[in-house]
Order: sequence, then C-alpha cells, then structure tokens
Amino acid sequence: MFECFLEIAYEAELNTDEDQELLEYSSKLCNENLSTRDAAITELRKMIFDRDECEPFRTDDEFLLRFLRARDFVVPRAHKLLVRYCAFREQYPHLYKDVDLWELVKVGDVFEGCMFDRPDVGRLTIMRFGRWDPSEYPVEDLVRTGVVMMEIGIRQPKIQVLGGTVLVDLQGLSLRQVSALTPTIAYQIVNLLGVSTPTRLNSCHIINYNWLLNSFFYIFKKFIPQHAWDRIHFHGSDLKSLHKHLDPVCLPERYGGTCRIHGSARTWLQKIKKYRGEHFDREMKQLGFIIKE
Repeated sequence: MFECFLEIAYEAELNTDEDQELLEYSSKLCNENLSTRDAAITELRKMIFDRDECEPFRTDDEFLLRFLRARDFVVPRAHKLLVRYCAFREQYPHLYKDVDLWELVKVGDVFEGCMFDRPDVGRLTIMRFGRWDPSEYPVEDLVRTGVVMMEIGIRQPKIQVLGGTVLVDLQGLSLRQVSALTPTIAYQIVNLLGVSTPTRLNSCHIINYNWLLNSFFYIFKKFIPQHAWDRIHFHGSDLKSLHKHLDPVCLPERYGGTCRIHGSARTWLQKIKKYRGEHFDREMKQLGFIIKE
C-alpha cells in the first residue's frame, strides 16, 4: 500500500493543477485570494529588485508563491523570509552544493514521515535522534537530509498550504549524540523549521526525553523565536498527552496511532529516485544537489 501511495504521490506532485479543495484550504490557512494572487507575486518580485537585499536563484511565480503562502500573503513578510532563505543558503552552501541526493539513504530511519495530511497537522515528520549513530556518518548529513526533505516537500502545493508538524522522539538519546550537536548545528535545524525556509510549522512535539533534555534543549532554545514557543509541546513519555494535540489517525502505531502510510527517509528517497521526472531533476540541480542515475 505504501509503495502504491508513493507512486501516486510523486507522479502527482509534478502536476501544477490546483483543485478546488486545495484553493479553499489556501484561502482559509494562507489568506490566498485568486483574484489578487498575481498582483501579490508581482509586488514581491518588484520588492526583491527594488530593495536589493538578496539575489534569489529563482524569481518565477511558482517559486515566489511558496514564500507568500508561508507568510499568509503579507508581501513584506514574504520578502523578509526570502531574504533569510537566501542568506541561509549563502552561509551554509555545504548543505546544498555537491550533495549527492541518493547517498543520504544512509540516514535510514532517523527521519520518518506520515502522509496522513490534513489541515490541523499537515505532513508529519518524525525525528528520532536516538537512532543516529555518530560513528556511521556526521551530524551534517542529518541536517542535509532535513534540507532535502524540506526542499522536496515544498515543491508540493498541498504541503505549502497545509504545512507540517514535527515530532521529536528522544528515546535512546545519549551523551555521544548530544555532544555532536553544536550551536551551529542547532541553529541550522531551527532555521529549517520555518525560520528561514518557506514552510508552515503547525506545531512541534517532543517526547521520550530524560535528564539529557536539559543539555539537548539548552543548545536549541536560544535560537527559537519567542513567537514560536506556543507551538512547542513537551510530553515526556505520556502518549495520552501527545494524543490531545495529535489525532492518533495521524500517528504510526509506535505512538499509539493507526496511520499506516508512513516510511523512513531511506524509503522516501528510494521511491523518489524511481518515480521522479525531468522537472524534479532540474529543480534539484538548480539548488546545487547532485543527481545521479
């Protein structure tokens, strides 16, 4: 079932046609109005050239629309986000440039996704830091995988509109993993959660933590914007607390849920490699990634 779903999903993501349901959600969640959308895109493009605060590698309608949706079609806010996005790419080119997309399958199931997308949750991404073995690959590859998941995800209009939810599972976290999470890495991860990327973060949930959380979270908290704190929830190991915020139908069985449409980053990348098209390859190469057959 999962393989069939992915085949349909990645064929469909290249289709730019917008259905009525998506437009209705976008109107409610992103303040998008079809009658003024083109004018907003034109205004954002003009602001880019007039203010000259960044040099985006793309300024086409499809690309700029991502930033407008992420900031509720408030053009100055969308422009500010685009400036941060460009600055992030310039500051950390190694996260994009010459990164072989398919080699990131080595990250395995540290990242997972549940594709039971709906307005209150969007796409659920699960980060299981305790399953990462620092002796197998560096922490930078975890961040690169996060970058890839973000960049591929926001190609889909549905994800631009519905946004996403992040579940951070700290089960198995050890001092070895915490010691590798430098302030620079923490800053990069926080920026991927909507601070410097055209993504809509609905909420972030942290579960299965222990005394190491103080060390783990201290690294991150100084980079988290004040306005984001009301979307961050701590549950310990209490699944009932988690279920008060996330409907079990959106969660895998591991967390008391019933969602079976989920898989690891490894499976995700393998399926994308199989079902991708020329448009996908062109966009990823434009971002700096290496695409091998």
